[in-house]
Amino acid sequence: MSLARAAPHRFAASLCLGIAAANVLRATWPGLAGLAGLLAVVAVAWPETARAWLLCAALALGGWCWGGARLQGLDRSVLLARADTSERSLVVVTGPARRTRFELRVPAQVRCFGRLGFHESVLLELPPGRAPPQGAVLEAVTTVRRPRPAKDGFDEGTWLQRHGVHVVLRADRWRIVGHRGGLGGVADRLRAWLARSIAPGLHGERRGIVEGVVLGDEEALSESLRQRFRASGLYHLLAVSGQNVALVAGGALVLAWLLGLPRWLGQLCALASIGAYVLAVGAQPSVVRAGVAGALVSLAWLAARPADRWYFLLLGALALLAWNPYSLLDPGFQLSFAAVAAIFVLAPRLSRALEGYPLPGKLATVLAVSTACGLVTAPVLWFQFHAVPLLTVPANALAAPAVPPLLGLAFASALAGLLFPPAATAVAWVNGWCAAYLAGCARAVGGLPGAQVRSGWALAGLLAIAAAVAAYAWRRWQSSLPST
Repeated sequence: MSLARAAPHRFAASLCLGIAAANVLRATWPGLAGLAGLLAVVAVAWPETARAWLLCAALALGGWCWGGARLQGLDRSVLLARADTSERSLVVVTGPARRTRFELRVPAQVRCFGRLGFHESVLLELPPGRAPPQGAVLEAVTTVRRPRPAKDGFDEGTWLQRHGVHVVLRADRWRIVGHRGGLGGVADRLRAWLARSIAPGLHGERRGIVEGVVLGDEEALSESLRQRFRASGLYHLLAVSGQNVALVAGGALVLAWLLGLPRWLGQLCALASIGAYVLAVGAQPSVVRAGVAGALVSLAWLAARPADRWYFLLLGALALLAWNPYSLLDPGFQLSFAAVAAIFVLAPRLSRALEGYPLPGKLATVLAVSTACGLVTAPVLWFQFHAVPLLTVPANALAAPAVPPLLGLAFASALAGLLFPPAATAVAWVNGWCAAYLAGCARAVGGLPGAQVRSGWALAGLLAIAAAVAAYAWRRWQSSLPST
């Protein structure tokens, strides 16, 4: 590939690197922005070979300045200076509530604190019981608290700061006085509709798994079952992935085809469906990455341009980092992009290595993808959570047949509910068996002894054994080659 054709990738990568560098050293000086502009102007007059590199340097400097400015904005807090004070407040619930043993923890945004009017993201703590719906505007007397001190290797203050949150608001009583409007209100209504319609008639564990796979909300699952999903290496199924977005876009295209609509109109429907789904499930790293990629694939078809998966991956990373440079340090960001890179680079090689074995094609693909993702994400899991699932490959091979039907039936149930609600209930009942099967896979694999490694010594021993086996296999392979 010539430098001219590779330049867009380099431009996107330069912006990503510049923004990410702000996490190490911040730069918001006007001089750097001016230098970036000067480099861009000079690059126009230079030969093409050097021009791309000069533009990359200018974009990296510009990204560095932007990243520093965004981090400075995210670190700004009005409420932090008012810790341990209480005022009557107006807060907007911006996400689903999380239940703990003693309280509800709700992501929210302050609109009014006493006589001060401003917007700041907070973590709202409420008494256990009824949870406010997403999008509700609450009135309550709140007390500003600092995040809890670091304990057992988890620093709540640092974790919240990376999401633009600096304080915790505590309220004993609250009441709903309205609902937010605008794009956020549309997202709230879309999520509420999906939550109602993807599993009508299902309750308990089965409903919780459907909501986890479709919406990324595993709140209805017991802690023991969630732990089984983690230990088995299936916890990623409870986070919205690119597979969900692909199914949404593909479903829109199929529906347009069935209705006899032209292909270009089907692509526009796919774009609208992707946007609606991303709004409904929220800005999770895997969702934004897949949403950007899916939207660009549709736009590439409409513009008659070739689709480039690496370029789309870089643009997904750029969108996340430009909005919040702290995303680079988020486990979800690291796991999502590491897994996709493994699918692009390592999975095809493993698939070719399995070609000589008597395995069905789909099973070989599942094994290759699971192995590639397991190997690449294991260091991230150990660094972030100090735990690595060892049986992720067989667990994903067992669970893979149930995931596409579960997603398809969930969306089919939502559509059927608009036309004939009894049919939606029947579809959801069938889907409940897919959910029960996933729960059974998690329990069967995650409950095995040694399914998850949490000891550094045990991990070191396993790595030593793996290295010895690899060395032995390499030596046997070398000895089997004909001598020259």
